[in-house]
Amino acid sequence: MPRPSSSQARSQAQRLPAPFDASKLSDFSKMAYPHERDACGIGFIADIHGRKTHDNVARALVALGNLSHRGAVSADGRTGDGAGVLTQIPHKLFRQVLDQHGVTLEQDSDLAVGVFFIAKALDLEEVQQQVEVVVKEAGLEPLLWRNVPTDPSVLGEDAQARCPHIYHLLLRRPADPNDDTDLRDNDAFERRLYLVRKRIEARVEAAKERLFYIPSLSHRTISYKGLMVGEQMGQFYCDLLDPNFETAIALFHQRYSTNTFPRWSLAQPFRFLAHNGEINTIQGNVNFMRAREPMLTSKLWGDDVRELLPIVETFASDSSALDNSFELLMLSGRDPLHTIMMLVPDAYEENDDVDPDLRAFYEYHSALMEPWDGPAAMVFSDGRYAVAALDRNGLRPQRYWISQDGIVLLGSEAGMVPFEETEIIEKGRLGPGMMLAVDTETKQLLHDHDIKQRYATRKPYRAWVDAHMVRAGEADVTFDHTPADDTAADDATPDLWSAERLLQVQKMFGYHKEDYSQILEPMVTGGKIPVGSMGDDTPLAILSEQPQQLYRYFKQRFAQVTNPAIDPLRERLVMSLETVIGPRASILDEEPDAAKVIKFSSPILDGRQFAWLKDQNHLNVCRLQTRFDVTAGEDGLEPALDALCDEAV
Repeated sequence: MPRPSSSQARSQAQRLPAPFDASKLSDFSKMAYPHERDACGIGFIADIHGRKTHDNVARALVALGNLSHRGAVSADGRTGDGAGVLTQIPHKLFRQVLDQHGVTLEQDSDLAVGVFFIAKALDLEEVQQQVEVVVKEAGLEPLLWRNVPTDPSVLGEDAQARCPHIYHLLLRRPADPNDDTDLRDNDAFERRLYLVRKRIEARVEAAKERLFYIPSLSHRTISYKGLMVGEQMGQFYCDLLDPNFETAIALFHQRYSTNTFPRWSLAQPFRFLAHNGEINTIQGNVNFMRAREPMLTSKLWGDDVRELLPIVETFASDSSALDNSFELLMLSGRDPLHTIMMLVPDAYEENDDVDPDLRAFYEYHSALMEPWDGPAAMVFSDGRYAVAALDRNGLRPQRYWISQDGIVLLGSEAGMVPFEETEIIEKGRLGPGMMLAVDTETKQLLHDHDIKQRYATRKPYRAWVDAHMVRAGEADVTFDHTPADDTAADDATPDLWSAERLLQVQKMFGYHKEDYSQILEPMVTGGKIPVGSMGDDTPLAILSEQPQQLYRYFKQRFAQVTNPAIDPLRERLVMSLETVIGPRASILDEEPDAAKVIKFSSPILDGRQFAWLKDQNHLNVCRLQTRFDVTAGEDGLEPALDALCDEAV
């Protein structure tokens, strides 16, 4: 396919911005600041009126080039950590491709496009045949494989060496509605494509070996990405400079890899999301998602839900794990706005000004999903919405401009794309926990308050929470309960302990004089945070021959050192130790019973709280014995632990 040198003006019924000269993209990129380095650069261009133009692609490429200083470059000076764009399906471009092969479509929405990265070491024809088998089994019609026009010469040596075959597979929805009536619904069609991708990933052996990857498979959006810097995108992917490539939405991302090695598959955007920052809770988030898999049910998916596993792809980065989870929730009945409010909630716990309905929304969803905590600035799109959001801390920038022509430019920096000041009718930035969205279907710009007001009353969350959730520690809950075990009375009331008994307990739990003089005493006498030397060279507790306190067996993990330390006192507004316990409902359905949980203000319970907990009818409580016969010595501990684990299961 010929590679055009510039975008061209197109006559339209509505007034459009002046077209961009795409041949000057390299000139625009010089406006960046090459000596600055920061976290990833993200953003989107969206037309509020839903008008599909090539100008939106050109502007996205300009912005991406001007964010090149936010990405890292390999030793060869040209291989970037990754860059990409996510747009609506450019139907005008693909109709031209189909016309060349004598294929006609009844309507644009019947077309789906899959993007495939296939390692050059593989048998290309064999892999494509395997993919087609799965596609046909799902009732879809593969139309043709398209070798995506690229120019590898613009890449660095490392990127070229690892560059895969890049192919598009064009698919068609079943032409006869009698074949599969359900697929005439666009949401059902998109779900089928998600299921097909999961089946392909499970059956094609190369996918398990990380030699095969599907950046996108959708009838709404398409992803172009790779191991490059932003200013190389339009030069490498010839499609992006074709005047027939038209879209109303264009997400863009320039990657600065901090905690995963750069790979073609880990370049962003992913299938919905582009993310700047880190997910510091990633290990817990991924483990929770895995723990849900054996019990995952869905009225919408039925038995097919088992084929969607694993939810999080193997060897995923923190950003792609969030994208995987976002994808599952969104394609199971929620829209993008609802989904991100569920995954990355606002800091509502300590904010008395939060609307009661919105608070109930967050509390209900806290029983379904633990928060994915940042720092995180995010943009995402399903082809209808273009959305930006900040996590509760707001430690990453999100700025936006809105033109009088209805163009919304949002990203990590102001001035990513040149606009005349007279064209701008609104400027702003997102604060912690805030959102901004463009709905190209209803032609609306949605600000934070509008979005949250809409979803707070989507279902009767407040009634569900009030009826079912028990908040331990509230006025109607008391802990005046005598321990039900055989613990001595003086053990249950520490204020009555004698000095001799206190010393005995301190020794038993491994406290040292240093703990009192350096940690406890400053806290008790002066209300100070203990200050010590930088670093910690204390050996791991598991390797010590001395008795250790329980908490010494745990270490806090951070994604990278650029994240500022959290101050639990001065930043109390954005922190929460609330802990939910009880049987969890499926995350894919919204039912009132999902709120039948008990919420504690802290994961640490004292003896009276624990005794109260055992009396609650919400849970089937079983008490496990954690003692063993000391006369058996060391030989008695291991079988006792095994027996305890078996009993717990």
